[in-house]
Amino acid sequence: MYKRILKRCREKVCNQQYVMTYHARKEMNEDVLLIYDVEQCILTGKILERQKDRITAEWKYRIRGNTPDGDEIEVIVKLSPTDTLVIITVYKLKGGNSDGV
Repeated sequence: MYKRILKRCREKVCNQQYVMTYHARKEMNEDVLLIYDVEQCILTGKILERQKDRITAEWKYRIRGNTPDGDEIEVIVKLSPTDTLVIITVYKLKGGNSDGV
């Protein structure tokens, strides 16, 4: 459904045209994840949903994928007005279905 957006996100990762928020780095450290894990998630994962930011009204995307070690993680990203990929947050799934379904 979001193939074009996912392709752009992947291009940004491949070209190292992304930034991570302080919050994303903090969450990454808490879940003992590396930047390679986040990149792998974006490069091989899929977009589960699009969300509208309440403050900025920008679209952000929830991507679910796996780390090279096989852990399932999710990454929340957006494309900035300058066309840079912004990694807003990242978290490791603790098992089970985290969609609340």
